[in-house]
Amino acid sequence: MILRPRILFIANAGPSVGGGHVMRSLSLAAALQQHGAECVFLTAPDVAAMLDAFAPDMPREPAASLAADAIAEAARAIRFDAVVFDHYGLGAETHRAIAEGRPTLVIDDLADRPLAADVVLDSGPARTEADYAGLADGARLLLGPRYAPLRPQFAALREQAMARRGGPVERVLIALGMTDVGGVTARVVDRLRQRIGQVALDVVLGGGAPSLPSLRRVAAHDARLHLHVDAQDMAELTLQADIAIGAGGSTSWERCTLGLPSLTIVLAENQRAAAQALAEQGATLAIDAAARDFDTSFDRAAVRLMSDPATRARLTAASLEVCDGLGAPRVAEAFLEAIAVRP
Repeated sequence: MILRPRILFIANAGPSVGGGHVMRSLSLAAALQQHGAECVFLTAPDVAAMLDAFAPDMPREPAASLAADAIAEAARAIRFDAVVFDHYGLGAETHRAIAEGRPTLVIDDLADRPLAADVVLDSGPARTEADYAGLADGARLLLGPRYAPLRPQFAALREQAMARRGGPVERVLIALGMTDVGGVTARVVDRLRQRIGQVALDVVLGGGAPSLPSLRRVAAHDARLHLHVDAQDMAELTLQADIAIGAGGSTSWERCTLGLPSLTIVLAENQRAAAQALAEQGATLAIDAAARDFDTSFDRAAVRLMSDPATRARLTAASLEVCDGLGAPRVAEAFLEAIAVRP
């Protein structure tokens, strides 16, 4: 039995995939560390930039890139007792080659390829065990938003958030991913500024986001616009907001935990199923950034979200039922159990 396992995290990041993999892996790493584990991240340049901004003290091991061959080469020089993969570009063959029999956790959203894992985490709200039949044989499946790994600040603010929901819209949180795929943040802010009166906009984005230069110019003469670059206080920003315009993916569970009425914009294919399922459950409004009628659909949904208290109340009630923010410790305990049973 390994008393203090050293767990290697292999999480993808970059302009095309965003930073959500690293952020949820950091949440899980923090929960594992609470149980005495030692965590270390494999860091190609895009991952290193995320750690510099959000977890500068997290131990790291270098890799030339996050391609499968570069990851495998780097892993051979690293001492670790277990491994967490949060990288959709890797499948069972690479998992086995890197883990070499060590306990393995795979974080997934797709259920589209064979996985080699002791534990599979997929927090999608519509995911079922049948989706992984033949893809993750023998693995323990942790499915649904109950297991979504969030930072502990969200669960800590849940009761406070529930108490303040239901008022007028005075602050809008816009969080469309740290990498701001396709400059979508500036596009959304531009449309909202024409429709919000004196409502404040809290805009969250990364230091390298393509929208940042233009938004800084706008913020210089529009006092309603507040930019939060590489924000460290997302839980507090989510608490203080009255509605949100957010990306699909892991931040959906943050908004659900705090009951924030939201419009979810699908920015990537892997976000589509979860956003649709949440919309069907009445927990969010949802539109697709790639849709031809995006501007019209966005305007209609944003106006509805801002002007209709009954819609906001329904979204809050349904989203609070989706997720309680305690997924990270649940996943950490399950993975440590898997590690403990290995000789």
